[in-house]
Amino acid sequence: MPVVVTDLDSRGVANVTLNRPDAGNAYDSEMIEGLLAAMDELVAKPGLRVVVLEGNGRHFQAGADLKWVRRVAAESLEENVRVSRATGEAVDRLNRLPVPTVALVQCGCFGGGTGMVAACDVAIAADNAIFSISEVRWGLTAAIIIPQLSDAISARQLRRYALTGERFDAVEARRIGLVHQVVPAGELQAAGAAMVAQLLQNGPQAMAETKAAILESSWGGFDAATLEALVASHGAKRRTPEAAEGLASFAEKRAAHW
Repeated sequence: MPVVVTDLDSRGVANVTLNRPDAGNAYDSEMIEGLLAAMDELVAKPGLRVVVLEGNGRHFQAGADLKWVRRVAAESLEENVRVSRATGEAVDRLNRLPVPTVALVQCGCFGGGTGMVAACDVAIAADNAIFSISEVRWGLTAAIIIPQLSDAISARQLRRYALTGERFDAVEARRIGLVHQVVPAGELQAAGAAMVAQLLQNGPQAMAETKAAILESSWGGFDAATLEALVASHGAKRRTPEAAEGLASFAEKRAAHW
């Protein structure tokens, strides 16, 4: 079974499902490549109208698979930059898709998962959702998702949550702007369907042009040079002694020795 599953219906509504439920849908190279391939496939299809992003199983997306991150960190700087570039491009392309995107979030949404949510146009959370911009906990940085998160929650809120790494619930996520709507867990799919129906009432080209205009004045509308700088920083940080200690603390189930 692929780790990213896509389904396009007769209305032009695509469901993109993250499908590593046994790992909390934590991302690794295979998932990143799957996301990029899914977006390539979808934008090439005529009649695409809306993309819905979901996570299969208990959690929406638990951030990076830290066992995988630790293996990548042991590789060359060039390999680390390559991995960071692919990851950054996946979130950037999700942010810039020329159709409306809707994230449906349940339970855990950590690290890179918060970047995916911030990159979507509409985010709806179940009332059991828990969020964290957790990279600093492991001696890493959230560099490649900072622009999208800045757009979603403002630099001021990001300065708190990206520095503390603390967890916060769906109500707080709505208060700071990471999600637009909070619903009972059993109503998440229905709320998503209602939002899709609303979007389908609107002119596709008008929405594409509106979205492009908004991105021109946003942090997430950065140029190629900015993406490369974020990627270089993100990839290099993974190979530092601080990151090695943070990742070791995760593997050994202990507090990090900072």
